[in-house]
Parts: sequence; C-alpha cells; structure tokens
Amino acid sequence: MTIKTILDGRSGDIFSCTADMSVSDAVAILAEKRIGALPVLDGDRVAGIFSERDVLHCVREFGAAAMVKPVADVMTADVIAVDTSKSAIGALSLMTKRRIRHLPVVEDGQLVGFVSIGDLVKYRIDKIESEAAAMRDYINSA
Repeated sequence: MTIKTILDGRSGDIFSCTADMSVSDAVAILAEKRIGALPVLDGDRVAGIFSERDVLHCVREFGAAAMVKPVADVMTADVIAVDTSKSAIGALSLMTKRRIRHLPVVEDGQLVGFVSIGDLVKYRIDKIESEAAAMRDYINSA
C-alpha cells in the first residue's frame, strides 16, 4: 500500500500555517483542530513543520515572549517529505529511523497531504488484523 492509498481514504482539509504567522496563532490552530503538527507553507512549497515539540522548545527558551515570535523562528526547517508513491511501510520505517512523527506528502513540489506516524501505525494494524481474519476464515473453512 502506498501513501496515496492512505490519503485517498481521508476526507477534509490539510491544515497549515505560514512562516510569518505568530506562534500563538499557530498554537490556536493546533488546539482547535486537536492535531500535533502543521506544515508551514511558503505558497504551495513546504518551508517547515511546526509541532508541539517546537512549542515546548520555544517556551522553554523564550518564556511568554515565545507566543509573539513568528513561526519561522521556531519551526523545524529541515523537512523530510515523501511523494504519494512511497510505500506506507517505507514511510513508517523512515519516520522511525529519523525519529519524526509527521511527514508532508508532496507532488511536483506542492503539498498534497500530511501523514502522522499514527496514520501509518493504524494502517499497519488494520492490515495485520485483516490478514489474521482471512487466515481464521481459511482455517475454519477447511
């Protein structure tokens, strides 16, 4: 299964922020949407990722002043992204090795999706459960 298959099974918008947005405004999106990270966009290009971890590091370093800083000052700028043809298992392996929890999905340089490690683990668990059910059905039919 590819990342495209996972994205095709979803509905709804991709929430994002811009680098010039304040940390406070970006945190408000995270809280309102109950999500852990946002791709930071410069037009259609992914310029970074702003996550809960970035908030914690920023608050630790700057205290209350962190909330008025621009996202550009605190985001993770070294973005690792995948395209829709990447296998779900390959993406999960990449995230585990690089110790990241969110991956932007890009095609022709434009953001087309955003997946979390939770999305990929859910896919893997569903696949294992489906295979186990098929095996039980096969054994019971014999």
